[in-house]
Amino acid sequence: MAGIYIHIPFCRQKCYYCDFYKTVNTSLKQKFLSVLKEETKVRKNYLQNEIVETIYFGGGTPSVLTARELKDILCDLVDNYQVSKVAEITFEANPDDLTNDYLEAIQQAGINRLSVGIQAFQDKHLGKMNRRHNAAEAIRAVETAAKIGFDNISVDLIYGLPGLTDREWKESLNRVFQLPVQHLSAYHLTYHEGTAFYTWLKKGTLKELKETESVAQFKNLLSYAKKNGFEQYEISNFAKNGMYSKHNTSYWMGTKYLGLGPSAHSFDGNSRHWNISHVESYIKAFANNADYFEEEILSDNDKFNEYILTRIRTKWGISIKFVNQQFGAIKENYLLQQIEKYRKSGTLFFVDDRITLSNEGLFISDEIMTDLIII
Repeated sequence: MAGIYIHIPFCRQKCYYCDFYKTVNTSLKQKFLSVLKEETKVRKNYLQNEIVETIYFGGGTPSVLTARELKDILCDLVDNYQVSKVAEITFEANPDDLTNDYLEAIQQAGINRLSVGIQAFQDKHLGKMNRRHNAAEAIRAVETAAKIGFDNISVDLIYGLPGLTDREWKESLNRVFQLPVQHLSAYHLTYHEGTAFYTWLKKGTLKELKETESVAQFKNLLSYAKKNGFEQYEISNFAKNGMYSKHNTSYWMGTKYLGLGPSAHSFDGNSRHWNISHVESYIKAFANNADYFEEEILSDNDKFNEYILTRIRTKWGISIKFVNQQFGAIKENYLLQQIEKYRKSGTLFFVDDRITLSNEGLFISDEIMTDLIII
């Protein structure tokens, strides 16, 4: 099996926390779509005979596309790749774009999973992040999608926001679990260089939330999710009735994937490709028949590190047996030595061949990951 990721690089305005590649110059959209069509054909042999089980539209803001444009992209994918008839097809969208007519149109185009970027349920925090929607629009979008017939809806939230109180975070959790959603992705705010939030933090005009407050918000997230029947299957991801994101899970399981569009990454098991992170350069590269991506051949250590970093994040954890079979006894022994202090402290579990994080380990996951990889 394999997955395809399509990066739609356009946004109507830039959010102050986001470091994903995007541009507000939507006048380039038609040229981009023309080049995307060409790249879709050029890369058709990358996945060889793999069945494509997942397609994911990310960005940027995929909901800048019309339903017709979206359907054309999907038709090109079906024409050039072996796309499963039951493929999970995820579409990221801003709440204010999800009108009744638009939802019906993208569903008819083939979208069967929505990822709605709500981020917060307080208008003041949405404003601070420079989000275009308000809380009422977010609620309406999800409820409308469910009424139309979408039965696989995911919502994004952010905690650790500057000034986000414990009461406000609990309010957001209560609201999201009252909505007809099957999946929640909740991320701690990261101050990425190049974002407005990062600049303001360095200037001292933005105050970072205390670590103790962020930890308390994460604990509330775990508690509320469990209480509402959502299983944590990855550090930041929760699902009801086993409705995991198949696409993201395939990343964590080391499945091959192809990335199309500016800044998109690809992985074939032995190497990584990443496209130019600039839409105009991406367009020009195709016009001039020039290189538009870079490639890295993965060493054995790279593959080991990738396995550790992706699997330790999940409920499935690291398989010692797999490490031995895939990477040899030396790396197996190294890993067993590295986990010992965390096993003794109760931050890691090692049961029946599997190494997984405990709830306490989730809070120091970055430290644990750094200790387990080979530098």
